[in-house]
Amino acid sequence: MLRIPYPDLESAFLKAILHLGVPPDRAPLCARLYAETDLDGVRTHGLARFPRFSAMIRNGNIVPTATPTLTSGFGAIERWNGHLGPGNLNAHAAMARAIELARANGIGAVALANTNHWMRGGSYGWQAATQGLFGICWTNTLANTPAWGTAKPTIGNNPIILAIPRSEAPVVLDMATTQFSMGSLSSYVQRKAQLPVPGGYDAQGNLTTDPAAIEASQRTLPIGFWKGSGLSLTLDMFAAMLSGGNSTHQLPLDPLKESGLSQFFLAIDPTNFADPAQLSQIAESILTDLHAAPPIDGTRPPRYPGEETLRLREENLAQGVPVDETLWQKLNNLTI
Repeated sequence: MLRIPYPDLESAFLKAILHLGVPPDRAPLCARLYAETDLDGVRTHGLARFPRFSAMIRNGNIVPTATPTLTSGFGAIERWNGHLGPGNLNAHAAMARAIELARANGIGAVALANTNHWMRGGSYGWQAATQGLFGICWTNTLANTPAWGTAKPTIGNNPIILAIPRSEAPVVLDMATTQFSMGSLSSYVQRKAQLPVPGGYDAQGNLTTDPAAIEASQRTLPIGFWKGSGLSLTLDMFAAMLSGGNSTHQLPLDPLKESGLSQFFLAIDPTNFADPAQLSQIAESILTDLHAAPPIDGTRPPRYPGEETLRLREENLAQGVPVDETLWQKLNNLTI
């Protein structure tokens, strides 16, 4: 692994994204979202994911010049069409619009159809929470998880993000509805490492910590068993029905053709009905109580969602962002 200064990483992403045909007025945001993903330690969805983004632009499943447009709306909720534009730009625009609606109405929602993989979903939670708003968003995906009681992928691992504003730093939960995301499984396979807890089933139907066996069987484990399966299904229904877009069963199974996704973005502005000082007091009391819990492992104290992100962000800004050497060379040579 190399450590690259953050400005150099963002600059290299920008050069590559412009080369792929993303317009100059939009490419800097796309590059920043990619670079910040690696900066924050989510290495499965930054540079490691960029080759798929590049391939999908080249095969026509991502339209680099497309921008989302409003299709309908009523009050504080709107439907938008992403026109297969870059997924992170579409998602950022959708959350930005939800924030605008929330500023005007207290709450704002955007249902986005016909979009692409949003890369790191947590980016849009941080987007809302750093502006003082509560944020919730989720996306559907191609079928990569068996519904509970089945052995064939029929539902997605539909990631969901919940973000809470806080004066010191936001609390941001970014999770898939499977025990491990597909990117995490691949990362463990590449490192030839076992999972810390069972993450799916092997070919014989046994729960296993072997990520390669899970990839081979295509039987990932929903969080909470049947509960995660139900959560995934209902998130898919919310996103597809409210946006008027595709549901998981309508999406291509080929990861390089995973386009036409449906997503949902919700922002809540508490400033007009709640005392900021009281909100801060509630948040701090909850986190103080969490940190006071005695850890099972003394080297791993309890932490809130997003706390490790802040530590890695500070570390990587100071020491450089870890990147794969081969991918880094390809990015700079525009061959990725």
